[in-house]
Amino acid sequence: MGTDLHAPLGRNRKTGSRRPGVLRLGRIAASLCLFAIGGFSLYTAFRGDELERTKPPAAEQAATPPANAPQPPTATTGQAADGMPRTDPRSGANVEQMVTGDGSVVTKYSPRPRDGGGPVLVDAMQIGQDPRMAAQPNEALLEETPFGRLPIVGPDGRRPMDQYARPSSGARGVRIAIVVSGLGLSQTGTQRAIAELPEEITFAFAASGNSLQRWMQEARRGGHEILLQVPLEPFDYPANDPGPKTLLTTKPAARNIENLHKAMGEITNYTGVMNYLGGRFLSDPAAMEPVMRDIGKRGLLFLDDGTSAQSKTAAIAKGTELPYAFADLQLDGQLDINAVLKKLDELERIARKNGQAIGVASAFDESVDAIAKWSEEAAMRGIEIVGVAALSNDPKNP
Repeated sequence: MGTDLHAPLGRNRKTGSRRPGVLRLGRIAASLCLFAIGGFSLYTAFRGDELERTKPPAAEQAATPPANAPQPPTATTGQAADGMPRTDPRSGANVEQMVTGDGSVVTKYSPRPRDGGGPVLVDAMQIGQDPRMAAQPNEALLEETPFGRLPIVGPDGRRPMDQYARPSSGARGVRIAIVVSGLGLSQTGTQRAIAELPEEITFAFAASGNSLQRWMQEARRGGHEILLQVPLEPFDYPANDPGPKTLLTTKPAARNIENLHKAMGEITNYTGVMNYLGGRFLSDPAAMEPVMRDIGKRGLLFLDDGTSAQSKTAAIAKGTELPYAFADLQLDGQLDINAVLKKLDELERIARKNGQAIGVASAFDESVDAIAKWSEEAAMRGIEIVGVAALSNDPKNP
């Protein structure tokens, strides 16, 4: 008997009746539909109450920031914490330093538990700044004042002299810092120094200069460590007047601090302060002490240009725990490229004897040419040119 290919789907081709299996499937499908409809009805019946129960009060909603909102600064980090505290790399170590018989310093590290529990973000950028951000200040290291934004120690203890220092290799060897000062006083001289001197050279900007913020940013983008030159009273003042905001031995401490802050507010991103003239001021402990204390409190170093034999910088700095350094040589007392080169060779001899040395010059064409030429050959003689911060006497890192 043949098979009817056109019989209706689900019917027995012989009898025309529906198949039992298909009927059972139909009943199951109908039951599922009824169950789904019933479940949806129950959900809609109770949905409003459940949503009301889980919705936070309006005040709580206002106090709860969106999930993607930036986190506020914290006392631990001074910047967005993202729920994880940031800590110093040494927070998990005991650090002991010993001086050996030959004067070398041996540092011993041993592990210890960190304070608190849970994970922490270890901040390894202790010295220096990401070059991509070097022209921009760390906002956590600034305070707003009537005199502008002044440097301060950050909530995590980070100092501007650490943040903006030029990192050195840390290798043992001959190290020299060269400071070119007076930047900002001459536009052409400043441009030439920034364009022609290698990034290892430290720049000092005069507080009375022009367009300092722009020059500072260019210098920082070029990799330079920078200082701020503050005018101090010389012995022959007022015949030799460094400027209207000069710090004077005859003025009260509050007035000198005010003028110091006015100078500090001119730029940011500097590791320390350097004197501009100031023989008389540097020889007067009563005038110096409050000024140096304020500089140290703000996490800065002080560079003495070494021109005053009567300077009390070392004694005052030690008494106030101020990081400080002295220049060993003035490189351009004679404005001739060969004379400056001879001074640089003398600076090298001092560094080979003492392990390090600091030279200071002004942004004259002859000085810039000589320093650029000498610096090219220094590395081949095993000399590392570093920023001033690397050679400072720092009570925090003896």
